[in-house]
Amino acid sequence: MSADGAPRVAIVGATGLVGETLLKILEQRRFPAASVRAFATARSAGATVRAFGRTIPVEQFADGTAPLADVDIAFFAAGEEVSLASAPAAAKGALVVDKSSAFRLDPAVPLVVPEVNSELVRATGLIANPNCSTIPIAVALAPVDREFGLEWLSAATYQSVSGAGKEALQEMNAQSAGSETVRALPRRIARNVIPQIGDFAADGASEEERKIAAELRKILGRPGLRVSATTVRVPVEVGHCAAIAFGTARPAAAEELAELFSGAPGVRFAPTGEYVTPLDAAGSDDVFVGRLRADAAHPGAYLCWIVCDNLRKGAATNAVQIAELALAAAARSYAR
Repeated sequence: MSADGAPRVAIVGATGLVGETLLKILEQRRFPAASVRAFATARSAGATVRAFGRTIPVEQFADGTAPLADVDIAFFAAGEEVSLASAPAAAKGALVVDKSSAFRLDPAVPLVVPEVNSELVRATGLIANPNCSTIPIAVALAPVDREFGLEWLSAATYQSVSGAGKEALQEMNAQSAGSETVRALPRRIARNVIPQIGDFAADGASEEERKIAAELRKILGRPGLRVSATTVRVPVEVGHCAAIAFGTARPAAAEELAELFSGAPGVRFAPTGEYVTPLDAAGSDDVFVGRLRADAAHPGAYLCWIVCDNLRKGAATNAVQIAELALAAAARSYAR
């Protein structure tokens, strides 16, 4: 910590979409950083980023131990390979919030959505930030699980191109302007939808579909929860959506669920006849829930529509909220 007790912060992957959004969120939420350092790969050599009203040079990240020796909080947003190589060493003396999938299912690493399981946040060590499609589902349905007990849920997601990174977003824009190049995604995305996010397993499920199921079970503390998902990439810049069907252990009336969603932390509920689109949600840190109605095919079950900004609450904001909780935990420990 600095002399006045403020944390020294680093962002690994600062030039990517999530890294850039992290810098923006830290500034917007007035995070009490004594200093902010930006790291990226050699491809970003000579680049700069802006935060807190100043220009920050981007340092090359080659080894996680030496460059992060004087850092108190490190956000990793550079992918699984970098996190596996460097995050554990960095976490020995600092808080590391990792956005990759490297440690999410590690039993020793908390997988945290602050509105759901904030009690798992600690002042130092490694904490995993969930997948950008898992977070909004967890925020929306955790209150339902606590009150009525989730028996099962099925999700069809409609995920924006920014979730695949800066190169995918640039590729969609180029295709919209006439390019035929397809590199960043499995198929052409402009004027198209792709029912594949990640590689397929032997059972036909994609990597993203497996992530949603496994991460939800861990976050909710429900290892036996029945979860199915179909994940689809859509030609939208920002904003992930999910059409959800869910059943509960205890019967729930639509009015009870509407009241629950209306009072849930981090949730904004749209009453019957109203809904939110990705364009509406862009720039917000809320999870929007709407189109709540009975599932005619499954008596006692319900359907709803969930939307959030995948770069903010789906990634960067969730990570910053974790860091804020860690600072609060450290302050309480110090006071004792």
